[in-house]
Amino acid sequence: MSRFEDRRDTREGLKVITGGRTPLVAAVDLGASKIGCFIMKPDGVRREDGTVQVAGVAHVRSRGVRGGAIVSLEEAASALAQAVERAEAMAGVSVSGVTLTTSGGQLASARVRAAVSLGARPITDQDLSRAIQMALAQARFPGRRPIHLLPVAWTVDHQFGVRDPRGMYGQKLGLELLVVTMAETAYATYAHCAELAHLQLEGIVAAPFASGLAALEEDEMDFGALCIDMGGGSTSVAVFGGGSLLHVDSLTVGGAHVTNDIARGLSTTLAGAERLKTLHGSAIASTGEDREMVETPPRGDDPGAGPVVAPRSLLKGIIAPRVEETFELVRDRLKASGIPIDPAAGVILTGGASELAGAREVAIRVFDRPVRLGRPRRAPHLADSASGPAFSAAAGVLQRAAFGPREAAQIKIAIAQQQAPRHLQAGTYTGPLAKAVGWLRTNL
Repeated sequence: MSRFEDRRDTREGLKVITGGRTPLVAAVDLGASKIGCFIMKPDGVRREDGTVQVAGVAHVRSRGVRGGAIVSLEEAASALAQAVERAEAMAGVSVSGVTLTTSGGQLASARVRAAVSLGARPITDQDLSRAIQMALAQARFPGRRPIHLLPVAWTVDHQFGVRDPRGMYGQKLGLELLVVTMAETAYATYAHCAELAHLQLEGIVAAPFASGLAALEEDEMDFGALCIDMGGGSTSVAVFGGGSLLHVDSLTVGGAHVTNDIARGLSTTLAGAERLKTLHGSAIASTGEDREMVETPPRGDDPGAGPVVAPRSLLKGIIAPRVEETFELVRDRLKASGIPIDPAAGVILTGGASELAGAREVAIRVFDRPVRLGRPRRAPHLADSASGPAFSAAAGVLQRAAFGPREAAQIKIAIAQQQAPRHLQAGTYTGPLAKAVGWLRTNL
C-alpha cells in the first residue's frame, strides 16, 4: 500500500471520530526551497498575551515547486504529505485539512468602493451587509480567485477613520474593501495537490500577509509598514497602514535566482552554489575580499577536474546586482500601484532569502527607509531552528486563525446563496465571497 493510500485510510478514520470537523489548525508554507508545516492545537491560543503555542513543527526540502508555482503535482504532494506527517508525529495528533500559504499564483490586490443610503435610525448589521454586497457586486475578476476580503475603511457621511459604524447616525455609509486574488488555475492546482496528499484544502493565505501578521508590531501596522517576503522562487510584498492590509503584490524572482547566478558565473553545481551563498555570500562588499579565495566543486562528472577557485569579491559581485534588482523591482511596482505609503513606514524583511548577509543594508539603500529582519514574534516558544524569518508565513497562518478578526475569509456565518449578486452565485466565487457578512457579527 502506498504512502498516499495509508494517509487516505487515516483521514477517513479521523473524519468518523471527529464528525468531519478538524479541531486543529495546520499551516503549510508551500515554497520553492522548503515546505514547512506548523500545527496548533485548540489549547494553543494564548489570549492573555496574543500569542500562539505551536504543537508540531516540520519542514522538508521542497520538490515539485519552482518559481512559486507547482511544476510536478506528484512530487509536490509527496513533499506536502511528508511535512504534515512529521509535524503530526511531533504534535501527537492527526489533521485532515491544511491552510496553505504561498507567494505564488500571481498574487494581486484591488480595492472596490461602495456607499449606501441610511435612514433616520442607528446603523445596523443589515446596513453593513448592504454595503458589502454592493462592493462585491463590483468585484469582477475573470479568471481569478478571491482569497482575502478585508474591509479597509468605513465612512459615515464622508467622515473617515471609522472602525465600527454600528450605532452611529448618518445619511450615507461608505465602504472600501480590499480583495486579494490569485489565478483561478493556480488555486485549483493547489487544491488538487492537497487532495493527492489526502488532505482538504481549507484556504490559501498570501505569504506576505501571513508574514506580516507574525512579524509586525501593532504600531507598525497602524503607522505603516512594508512586509517583503523573500522566498526561494518569488518575492512578495504586503503594505500595511491604519491597522489594515492595504496592498499585495508578487514577483517571480527569489533566492533561487541568486543561486542560479552563482552556478552560471562560477561554472559550479547548484548544490555548490547554494553552499557558497550560505557560507560566504553577501550582498555588500568588504575589505580584503580580492585576497580571500573560495572553492566550489566543478560542474560535470570529470574525476580529474579540480575545484573551482575564485576570489570572494567575484562571488559578491554576482550576488549584489541580483539582490539590488529584486528590491528595485518591488520598489518600482509599489510606486506604479499608486498605493499611498506613509513616509515613516519601515520595511520588514521575512522569508529564507532575507537572511542573506547584506540584504538588509541593500534594502536600506534602495528604499531609503528603516529596515529590519522580521521573525515570528507572536509564537515565542518556537525552537531556534524554526524561529527565523523563513518561518514567519507559517506562524502567521496560525496567528490569523487565532486572532485574525479583520480577515473576512475566517468568518463563521455565510450569506445565503440567494442573497449574493448573480455573478457570485455560480462557479468558485461562492467560497470566501459568499461569507462576507458573517465577518461583521463576529469580528467588528
